[in-house]
Amino acid sequence: IDLRTLRKPLFKYTSCVAHTHPVSQTSCWKLKVQCHTRAFTKRLVCLWICGSVGLCLWICGSNVFFNHFQDSVNEERVAHVLAEACIRMHLAEERVCRNITELFRDDVIWALQKSLLWPSEACALLVGPSCGKFDLYAPWNITLPKVPKPPVIPPSAPAAGSPQNRVLFLTDIHWDQEYAEGSAADCKDPLCCRNDSGTPSWRRREAGYWGTYSKCDLPLRTVEHLLQHVAKSGPWDWVYWTGDIPAHNVWAQTRAQQLSELTVITRLIHKHLGPNVTVYPAIGNHESTPVNSFPPPSEHGNRSSAWLYNTMAEEWAPWLPEQALKTLRYGGFYTLQIQPGLRLVSLNMNYCARENFWLMVNSTDPANQLQWLVQVLQASEDKGEKVHIIGHIPPGLCLGSWSWNYYHIVNRYEGTIAGQFFGHTHTDEFQMFYDEETLTRPLSVAFVAPSVTTYVNLNPGYRVYVVDGNYSNSSRMVLDHETYILNLTEANHGPASQSPDPNPKWSLLYRATEAYGLPSLFPSDMDGLLQTFYKDDTIFQKFWFLRSKGHVSEQCKETCKTTTLCFLQSGRYDILEQCSHRHGYGDNLARAARSTLC
Repeated sequence: IDLRTLRKPLFKYTSCVAHTHPVSQTSCWKLKVQCHTRAFTKRLVCLWICGSVGLCLWICGSNVFFNHFQDSVNEERVAHVLAEACIRMHLAEERVCRNITELFRDDVIWALQKSLLWPSEACALLVGPSCGKFDLYAPWNITLPKVPKPPVIPPSAPAAGSPQNRVLFLTDIHWDQEYAEGSAADCKDPLCCRNDSGTPSWRRREAGYWGTYSKCDLPLRTVEHLLQHVAKSGPWDWVYWTGDIPAHNVWAQTRAQQLSELTVITRLIHKHLGPNVTVYPAIGNHESTPVNSFPPPSEHGNRSSAWLYNTMAEEWAPWLPEQALKTLRYGGFYTLQIQPGLRLVSLNMNYCARENFWLMVNSTDPANQLQWLVQVLQASEDKGEKVHIIGHIPPGLCLGSWSWNYYHIVNRYEGTIAGQFFGHTHTDEFQMFYDEETLTRPLSVAFVAPSVTTYVNLNPGYRVYVVDGNYSNSSRMVLDHETYILNLTEANHGPASQSPDPNPKWSLLYRATEAYGLPSLFPSDMDGLLQTFYKDDTIFQKFWFLRSKGHVSEQCKETCKTTTLCFLQSGRYDILEQCSHRHGYGDNLARAARSTLC
C-alpha cells in the first residue's frame, strides 16, 4: 500500500476541503461532526468506523482505502494514517490516538476483510442513516411459534402483606486502577483523575478521595466501601449485576488487565455479600478489549471471545448452574430458575450494539440469541413461569432490526415477561413498550438503573428493586425501586474538617412511588408518569434531577427535554427515530440519545 496515495484522500477527509464535490463535502463533514459529538469511547471507535472503513473517504470521492482493505493491507501503515487523522481531528491527545488505533487495528481490519458490506452500508449499519443506507440484509425476522398468544390479563396490585423480594441491582462499576487522589480532574484525556493526568489547573479540580465530579471513574476503596455498605443493608433475595467493570481508559487496555479486574471485583462481591446471596451477572460492553469487540461464536481462535467467556464461567460458577455456564461460554448469555415460578434470562446485548464492529460480518441475530430467547419464553409460558430479563445496553438503543425483533418478542410474551433490567447509560431512566398495533397500550417497562461510577459528573449510586414476591398468581413485577447515592461533596469533605470523611454515608436519594405519587411501577403506572412529564414541567425537572443521581447543574429544557422524553417512550429504536422526526429534529434526537452512552 502506498502511504502517499492514502494520505491525500485521508487528509482530504479530515478537512473536507481539497477537490471535493459540495455534496460529498457536506456528507463527510456531517460524519466528522458526528464523531466529535459522541461520548469519548464512541468518538475513538467512530474513528475506526468512519476512518478505517473508508466511509468518509469513500463519500468524499475516494474508495482507495476500502479497496486496500478488501485486498492485502499493510496494517501498520493504515494504523499510522488513522492515528494522524485522529490527531488532526482533535478526537484525543496524540498518545491516546496512537494507542487506540494500534489496539483496534488487527480486529477491525479482520472484520472488514470478512464483511460483505460496501462502505456506505457499513456506515449506515454502525454509525446511522446520515451516511448511507443499510437494507441489503435487513430487515430480518425471528420465527415465533404458532402457539396463539394467551389472552392479556392486566396485573393487579398484590394484597396487603403479600410477600415481596428485595433485589440489589449493580451496574457500571468502572473501577480505575490508576485513580489518584489529588491528580487533575480536568485533564485533556478522555479519562482523568489518574496517575498520568497531570497537575490540576486549580485546587477545586483535584481528584477527590472517594471520587470526583468529572470525567473520572472510581478508586477501588469506593467500590469496596459500597460492597461493605450493601452487605449490611440487606437482606437481599438476590442480586442483578449488569456489567462494565473496567475503567474508560479504552486506549490502553489488555486482556490480562480486563480479566484481572473481572476477577478482583467478582471476588470482592463474593467476599462481602457472602455465600448465601446469589448474584446473576450480565456482560457489559467494556468487558472486552478492544472495547465493544464481541465477535459471533462462529469466530474461533485468538480472535474469539473465549478468553473472556471462559474466565467469566470460572469466576461465576458458584452462582450459576452448569447449563447456564454452557451457554455463557458459547455466547455470553444464559437462563436459569431463580425460584419456583420465576426464571431469569441474561442477554448479551453486545450483539445488538452499533459500536460492535463485528456486526459488519453478520448482524442477523448473532449467536441466534433472540431465537434462543423465544424458545426459553415459550417454554416458560407453557409451564406458567414468569421471566425477568437482564442485560447491559437498553433495547431501544440497539440496531434497528435487532431492536424491532426484540420489541416483537416482548409483545408476544407480555404475559410471561415480568421485568426488564438494564444499565449502560449511567443515568436513572426507563424505556416503555407498547402494543404493536396501536403503540398506545403500555405492556412492559425496561428499567435503566444508574451507575456505580461517577462518570461523568455524577454521584456514585446503586439501585434496589422491590418485586412482587413468591406466592400463587404473583405478577413478579416491579412494585417500587429505591436509588441510593454517595454524596461526594460531603464524602470528600467531612463534617468536622476539609479532610475526607473516613466512613461516608450512602443515603436514600428517593423512592419511586413516593417521589412520583404512584401506587406501583406497573407498565400502566410508568406510562401515566411519562404522560405527566409532558404536562407538568415541575415533575419532569424533578425526574431530571433524580436521573443524574442528585447532581445536575441546570434544568433540561426544549431540545434536551424532547430528547429525554423520546428516549423514555422508545423501547424500540425506530420509535426513537419517529419521535425525533415528529418533533422536527430529523435524525438529530436519535443521534443525541446515543451520544451520551458509555
